[in-house]
Amino acid sequence: AAPYQHRPSRRRQGCPAPEGGRDTLVSGPIDDIPSISMSSKKAIAVPSPDSSPRNALAPLVGQVSRLWRRAVDRRLQPFGLSQATWRPLLHLSRVPAPVYQKDLANALMVESSSVVRVLDALQRQGFIERREGQDRRAKEIVLTDQGRTIVDQLEQISARVRDQTLANVSDQ
Repeated sequence: AAPYQHRPSRRRQGCPAPEGGRDTLVSGPIDDIPSISMSSKKAIAVPSPDSSPRNALAPLVGQVSRLWRRAVDRRLQPFGLSQATWRPLLHLSRVPAPVYQKDLANALMVESSSVVRVLDALQRQGFIERREGQDRRAKEIVLTDQGRTIVDQLEQISARVRDQTLANVSDQ
């Protein structure tokens, strides 16, 4: 297998946004999202030997979660966003400000050093700002207007992925 090679996104290189130059994240069909059905003969995950519907559910939930994140990742990739960057943006949008780096790392269940690199990238993209708080040793992390705009579009994409993924699941 060929080694992984990082390819910078077109967005960071200053190229026009994808999709005919339109600067939007939500457009076009999402064909890469599998829909799930508990009655499907074609199982997504391998059930346990005592494969009652209840026991088969846990591996399916895990698989759907991974597929869901992967589908959102693919949709956001042309804009330089990945799970590593959109998860912190969503978290920052959903909790009361201020958020500190240590708290963000704990909430995302990642190491503080990893969060530093992600926050550096988000700040370079203009999605967050680091501000001096009351404790001068810790910086507050806040979304910028551009960050809130991306989060709004991210929420729309996530809703589309959810709707398509769960299209065959009844409310009962």
